[in-house]
Amino acid sequence: MQIITTHKSTDFDALASVIAGTILYPDAVPVLPSNLNPNVKSFLSLHKDLFEMRSYKEIEPDKVRQMIVVDANSWGRLDKMDKLKSRDNLEIIMWDHHPGIGDLNSSWKCHETIGANITLMVRKLREKKPKLTPIHSTLFLAGLYEDTGNLSFPSTTAEDAHAAAYLLEHRADLNVLNSFLRPVYGEKQKDVLFEMLQSTSKEKVNGFNIGFNIQEIKGHVSNLSVVVHMYREILNVDAAFGIFITKDRKRCMIIGRSSLDELNIGSIMRSMGGGGHPGAGSAMLKSVNPDAVKDWIMELIEGNQQSSVQISDLMSYPVFTVPPECTMEEFQAILKEKGCTGLPVVDDGKMVGVVSIRDFKKIKKKSQMNSPVKAFMSTNNIVTIEPGKSPMEAARIMVKHDIGRLPVVEDGKIIGIITRTDAMRYFYDLLPE
Repeated sequence: MQIITTHKSTDFDALASVIAGTILYPDAVPVLPSNLNPNVKSFLSLHKDLFEMRSYKEIEPDKVRQMIVVDANSWGRLDKMDKLKSRDNLEIIMWDHHPGIGDLNSSWKCHETIGANITLMVRKLREKKPKLTPIHSTLFLAGLYEDTGNLSFPSTTAEDAHAAAYLLEHRADLNVLNSFLRPVYGEKQKDVLFEMLQSTSKEKVNGFNIGFNIQEIKGHVSNLSVVVHMYREILNVDAAFGIFITKDRKRCMIIGRSSLDELNIGSIMRSMGGGGHPGAGSAMLKSVNPDAVKDWIMELIEGNQQSSVQISDLMSYPVFTVPPECTMEEFQAILKEKGCTGLPVVDDGKMVGVVSIRDFKKIKKKSQMNSPVKAFMSTNNIVTIEPGKSPMEAARIMVKHDIGRLPVVEDGKIIGIITRTDAMRYFYDLLPE
């Protein structure tokens, strides 16, 4: 089975790229994320008879042999594809226009920094010369215009303009396009903007005038990116950042907008685990201190990116380890002596597993205390980190996997360990459950 998919919060460029992919790969089944941008959802509700889309629930992951990813280059941006991530026999084809290298291990890719991803696919369509319907051309132009700001964003290239001309030649309907690209701005958005302007903060950072706002969002508010764009224009600053916290404070959405090439929002957001373009970008974090997020953004703008501080600067070493033959009784004594809750299991210098205090729950008989730790240790999905990674990357991994320590591994050998306290103290302030 061959599928084609794209990133969460699917916009018109992503949707257009998926549809273009079904033309270039006729056997591919289009699989859309559950989270679509409101204007995309409206478009599909009117055109659902023309485009046969599926959700992840409607496919059988075990039968997928090839996955075509468009407008994304990392697993984290895909929706519910974790089961496919661990597959060794999965072939990945990638089409992406975002700067930076993601973690998709593709067998073939078209990866160029350009205004819109659909531009790359239109290039291939022009070579193959398939018959494009007016609705195809209109959708493709919507994606191109949305990601290039109607060919006005600094990231726009000459090829984007040529692609737009080609789609207009193939009867793209500007009236239909404009009706769907018009951003939704209603009472909810107006209230959020009013609150932002009432409690705004202006900072001078590295010579730039920056607007910051931290706000708690109650319920669902769509098109916050439109609000941040208007916020920046009203403040008349070089860049603006909206830091939106959910009421339960478990999620934090950061949206940035910039009017200057020198202040690359996409680069800043990629450092925070998100993505975007020079003029616009966003990131989603979990269980964070919003004030620490603001400080982090300011450091990134100043050029003191967190990547300059590496795990190797914070990790503890040497690391206490146990051999596979260590008995559970001996392991228990070591835990009591060292005051820790778990240890890596190392054999001939290489990490082969992790044994923790939780593993004592597996013991059913007293005689099993004389069994070696290798009989109880965890060997599947051992989570480690490389010494060159950032403390924030360590924090994200710990939150995702609910673990308190990360072995630092280089060339297969454990060289140190970083704890949750080490990582979280750097930027995160984890809230109680």
